[in-house]
Amino acid sequence: MNTPNSTAIPNPQSQTRSAAVELKKLSVMTMAGCLAFMASTFVFSRLPVAHEFREALSIDYVSGVFVGPFLGGLGIAGLTSFLLLRFFKKLPTTTPILKSTLLSVGALSIATLVMLMSVSGIADGAFHYFIVGTMLNVPRFLALGLVVGYLYRRLER
Repeated sequence: MNTPNSTAIPNPQSQTRSAAVELKKLSVMTMAGCLAFMASTFVFSRLPVAHEFREALSIDYVSGVFVGPFLGGLGIAGLTSFLLLRFFKKLPTTTPILKSTLLSVGALSIATLVMLMSVSGIADGAFHYFIVGTMLNVPRFLALGLVVGYLYRRLER
């Protein structure tokens, strides 16, 4: 008999289902964010300035357009999705799209610092390539944040 003061024993099956649902949400949001990151990378890789940027940093096409963005997008989308699922109520703003975009802007800030270190090795035109690289990264991270936030909103209904 359950009284208000008695402690209820948690049901392990409901906890397992809840964890499976959360894992499914995490994986769907991560894969979709990764695909958005890769798609925007592919679109912007067709620009002549992107070719010039890859050439200046000695990045070949396959690793700079397919392999790197897949691994980076997977990591960034996974972290953004996890943080959105785990700390949704603690993040500022009210809409999930804006929350995930803020999280992806944080990841963009970290990526910009990493890019600053890699571009600093170029003697001629380092600032130019830093600006170009940052401008190429902004739409990728924005697309990732928008897709993850949109899917969060759809999956939480």
